Order: sequence, then C-alpha cells, then structure tokens
Amino acid sequence: MKTLPLPFISRLALAIISIIGIGYLVKLGQSILAPFFLALLLALLFLPFSNFLEKKLRFPRSISTMFSLLILLSSIYLLFFFFGTQLSSFSKDLPHLEKQFITVFNDLQRWISRTFDVNTNEQFKYLNEALNKLLSSSGIILGFTLSIFSSGLGFMFFCLLFFIFILNYRRILNRFIVNVFDEKHKGKVEDIVSEIQNMTKKYIMGLIIQIFIVSIITSIVLSILGVKYAVLIGVLTGILNVIPYLGIVISMLIACFISFATGSASTTVYVFLAYIGIHAIDGNLILPFVVGSKVKINALFSFIGIIIGEQFWGISGMFLCIPALAIIKIIFERVEGLHPWGTLLGEEDKPTKKKRRVKISETITLEEKD
Repeated sequence: MKTLPLPFISRLALAIISIIGIGYLVKLGQSILAPFFLALLLALLFLPFSNFLEKKLRFPRSISTMFSLLILLSSIYLLFFFFGTQLSSFSKDLPHLEKQFITVFNDLQRWISRTFDVNTNEQFKYLNEALNKLLSSSGIILGFTLSIFSSGLGFMFFCLLFFIFILNYRRILNRFIVNVFDEKHKGKVEDIVSEIQNMTKKYIMGLIIQIFIVSIITSIVLSILGVKYAVLIGVLTGILNVIPYLGIVISMLIACFISFATGSASTTVYVFLAYIGIHAIDGNLILPFVVGSKVKINALFSFIGIIIGEQFWGISGMFLCIPALAIIKIIFERVEGLHPWGTLLGEEDKPTKKKRRVKISETITLEEKD
C-alpha cells in the first residue's frame, strides 16, 4: 500500500503538537526526569572506571557499581563540606560586610561631592535609592547562589538511585535502544549510540576540567587582588560558568560586591576587569582546547535553553539545559536527515581554520579540539 506524504502544514502542526506534548510531560515529570538526566550524565562519566574494574580487575557488575557510587558520594560530601564551611563563615560576616559596604559607599559619595562640586542632597537622594536597590539585588543573588547548593533530599536520593540502576543495567538499556529499530539498521544504530556515548563522556569530562581550571585561575587572581573569600568565589565562578554568559555575570556581581565591601572602589574595578579577562581566556583558550567546538552551543540557543530549562526544572534546569542541548546536537549531527538541526544549534563552521597548538614543554603540546 502506497503512503502519501503529508502536506507541509500538517507536518508542521504535528511537530508543534509533539513539542507541546513533550514539554508538558517534561514539566510534569520534573521531580523524576531532572535527577534521572543528572544521573545519566554521571553514569556516563563513571563508565570508563566501571569498565576498568570489570574487565581488568574482574569485579562483578554490582561491586564495580558500588565502588563508583562510593567515589561519587565522597566527591559530593567533600563539595558540600567545602561550601558548608565557607558559606557558614560568609553568612556570619554578611551583616558586617553590608555595614562596610555602606561606609565605603558614603565615603565615595563625599569624594564625588568635593571633587565635582555636586549637590550633596540630590546626590544622596539618588545614590541612596541606587544603594538600596543594589543591596536588595545582592541579597537576591546571594539567595540564588545559596539555593543552588540546598538541593532537596528527594532530588539527591532519586539521582543516586538512578545512577545505580543506569550503571548496573547499562547493557540492557543499550540493547533496548538498539532493538527498537529494524534489523537492517542495527549496525548503524550501534555505531551511532557508541559514538554518542564517547562524545558525551568527552564533553562531560571537558566540562569538569573547565570548572577546575576556571576555579583555580579565579581563586589565584582574586587572592592577588586581596579579595576576601577568594577560594569560595573562585569555586563558585567555576561551577556557575557552566551556565553560559549568565553564570559569569552572577559570579562577577558577587565578587564585586564583596571586594567593594571589604576593599576599595579601585579594587572593585580591578575585579571587574579581571572577570572580563577570565571570560576571554575561558572562551578563547580553555573551551576550545578542553571541551572542543563540536559540542559548543551558539549564544541564541544557549539563552533559549537557559530560559526553558529554568521554566521547566528551576535552577537544576539552568545547569542541565546546556549538557542536554549538547547531547541533542551530537545526536542530530550523527542521524541522517537531522544534520541541519545540529548545524542550527552549533557555531558557524570555519573549514579553512587551522587547529591551534600551544607548546607547554618539549614533550607536552596542547591541540585545539574539534
């Protein structure tokens, strides 16, 4: 029986209805899907370690999964311990920081009045309004930052549970994905699934290395500038940097607020310029050499993804949307007929551009990744 192709309007209507339906299901399953997707990313990250234990050391699947879980729990504990101690100290100093901020701001007002002969009353009126808005917005930003690290027990429980199941039953899941398709397509599907897994693992590992490098650079620069809580702000900058553009702005505002409250206006200017420099280094050196350009999402879809992710899954959606878009891009570029959509999500192709190489030593040379 010959099937007639649907008209363009009908196909467009079906596509829109499908997108709305999927969006509704994603929103409805927030409490399950968000931890499941995070667990999937973590499982892909721990897959090489788990395979090493099973193939080289002959560990049973369940034991290798438990070892992976133990390392993951240790990492989570260390992360929460670090932020717990740092944020506890910071919360105690916050009222003092606000007083220092007001004192420094008033001194700046008087200096402007003397230097530029500005009407003090008018100046105080406008600047006090601006100060109140800034302090209130700083509270919102700090509240947003604190809420990132106060994930619910339910989210963590489901994430760890899914992590165990995905890692332990990964071959069953892989076989299911392959068997869904016709027999004649199985070989191609297996190649695509394997390539997607490898690309995703490399991307996640690159993302983690990027977080470490940005955290170290920021901590060193802020320590040199004499900013209080330099290490805390540095690590926070590295983690928030996962959210493109918005993350670096939020961390820069926090750093500027603390430097202005504990230092001087000139230090704040240096911190502002330092963050511009860090963002430039990250975008032009760290991201191309560590993460690569094949999984880089362009600015337009990054912003759209952040907004949609926040609407669907809140703060966790803002963090998970970029890895999700990267995986979707990888799938689109490797499935016949979907390549144009992968191109749409990515950056502009530059076929004539040569890969950059940075020679660190006689034996170590960094090459720009695809």
